[in-house]
Amino acid sequence: MRYAISSGSAFEKIGGYSRAVVDGPWVFISGTAGYVEGEVDADDAVAQTRKSLEIIEATLGEAGGTLKDIVSLRVYVARREDIIPIAKHLGTVFRDPRPTNTTVICGFVNDEIKVEIEVTARLQH
Repeated sequence: MRYAISSGSAFEKIGGYSRAVVDGPWVFISGTAGYVEGEVDADDAVAQTRKSLEIIEATLGEAGGTLKDIVSLRVYVARREDIIPIAKHLGTVFRDPRPTNTTVICGFVNDEIKVEIEVTARLQH
């Protein structure tokens, strides 16, 4: 069974994408920025990482999964100096078997965004 999960964001309709697509046991979650104006300090990449993972965790919950189901991460970071603090935080979240991880330095449409995380998960039920 294949279905989409929406966050309700106007950007999804504009950009023609979904927050996530569930395809059988697989869950593909779009890049998720952790910057939420008024909730997260715009200059704190680790706080944004935490928020991004909260959003991802909620999305996985809608699909019937948890963070433990993540098999692969793609982490997009605006500033090179934030990579190690972000990586250290991710190291406290994920345990064996840890997911694969590719980290890329890039720019974002909004300068307040410091990190965006995209994941692939495989549900264990």
